[in-house]
Amino acid sequence: MNIYKPTRRQFLTTMACAGAYSLFSPMASVVRAQGKQVLKVRNDRDIQILDPATMVGGGEIEVQFAVLPRLVEFDYSQGKVNPMPGVTVERIVQRDPTHIDFTLKEGFKWTNGFGDLTAEDVKYSFERMKTSDWSGYFDQMERVDVTDKLNGTIVLKQSFAPFWLVTMAHGVGCILSAKATEKAGGKFTTEFPATCGPYLFQWMPKQKNLFTPNPEWTGPKPDFDEVQALLVEQDKAAILAYEAGEVDCTEITSADHARFKKGMPANSKIFVAGALQYFWLGMNTAHPKLKDIRVRKAIQHAVDVDSILQGAYSGTVEKSFGPVCPGLVGKRNETKYAYDPAKAKQLVSEAGAAGLELELKTLNQQERVLAAQIVQANLQVVGIKVKVLPLDAGPFWNLGQESKGDQWKDSQLWLMRYGTNPDPYEAMQWFRREQIGIWNWERWSDDEFEDLYTKALAETDADKRNTMYLRMQEIMEDTGAYVWICHEPETYIHNTRITPKTAPGAEMIFPDFKLV
Repeated sequence: MNIYKPTRRQFLTTMACAGAYSLFSPMASVVRAQGKQVLKVRNDRDIQILDPATMVGGGEIEVQFAVLPRLVEFDYSQGKVNPMPGVTVERIVQRDPTHIDFTLKEGFKWTNGFGDLTAEDVKYSFERMKTSDWSGYFDQMERVDVTDKLNGTIVLKQSFAPFWLVTMAHGVGCILSAKATEKAGGKFTTEFPATCGPYLFQWMPKQKNLFTPNPEWTGPKPDFDEVQALLVEQDKAAILAYEAGEVDCTEITSADHARFKKGMPANSKIFVAGALQYFWLGMNTAHPKLKDIRVRKAIQHAVDVDSILQGAYSGTVEKSFGPVCPGLVGKRNETKYAYDPAKAKQLVSEAGAAGLELELKTLNQQERVLAAQIVQANLQVVGIKVKVLPLDAGPFWNLGQESKGDQWKDSQLWLMRYGTNPDPYEAMQWFRREQIGIWNWERWSDDEFEDLYTKALAETDADKRNTMYLRMQEIMEDTGAYVWICHEPETYIHNTRITPKTAPGAEMIFPDFKLV
């Protein structure tokens, strides 16, 4: 089957008609001249905060991976993800259950004249994260002891195996220059005080993230001399960009994945980064319209999840029964509620909520909007009117964060997807009491949940951990604040001249992209 491939002129005309022409420089399609190799990828959201302590994640982590060192990186050589020492690390070893010793390599320097990468930088970076928005990753870390310039020991409170892949290899484990960060006031937003990676970073707001060689980098040279992460927020525009040759790699929707199974563009491959994502309909339990648990449970019974999987995702995703993803300890295989419009109507009637009007907010992406429309139709049947409000990434990600204003007070329903790492603890941390007003947008808390969360961190028996995480998800579900929908695979289409590399959470690792 032949797939239509627009010319460059047709692509740019389409972008201009859609009001998106400004996203691309006229020189976006780089001529590979004088031996210069340029990688062009799609970035679906403009950056907000690059500081690991206060970032949103996703695109910001991709930037961090390109310009900052980590103690641990991801090794896929054995057919599964394992930890391996970072490029700047000579040695890292778990001496005993609560001590991780590390030795940095000589000769790695920070930009802007801030000297060598040292163990003091590791101590500063990790210990500041204990009071950050991402503090859950560091709950089990007591401190970092520095032995000398290049040597140190991470001291844990108790045995905690996920610290390797979930914390140290993640964006939150990226190391900052202590001197540079303190000189900047102890925090930063869209400009790094100093970097130590293969690339230098330049942000062009509303256009692209640009990565160029770091002349002070003494580590392995990436295959690509330049990386352009072009901002293309709309999925349809991203596919046009790819088919027109404007980008070499882009994430694609489930609908496009289904379409490409029937016929691929020339010189293209599909790359599935994994299914460590969980997607759900969330409800603000503190909102006056949703305080009555009967209303929330009515919504649970009213939503036809199977219709969403077919109508919005073309059957390309796995049904979800909780936030723990496939292949992980604690994965659920059923929910306590079921699609039952009659039951939903009964609960609506008991709550005196017939004719209730709610707002459902979602990212303005094809699958999300389609899913929202199905939810809207489902709730209309049981006597609840829903207005669907698609939002761009910036406004959407601010909805539940008290630090961003008062919009959380007006948030009612939303469609949300989080990415995770290969351990169930990472997914569960966002629903803790301390995350209310940050990432626990549903705004509930439970003593048993908190107790189980803490106990599961120290538990090494897989069966016992499984039981704990199953119960934690049951507690979440019993709030009535969640309708579990699916685990979305992160799927990319890319030119056959490249081999992509991603983290388990599907963040692209630009220095590890290979030229075939």
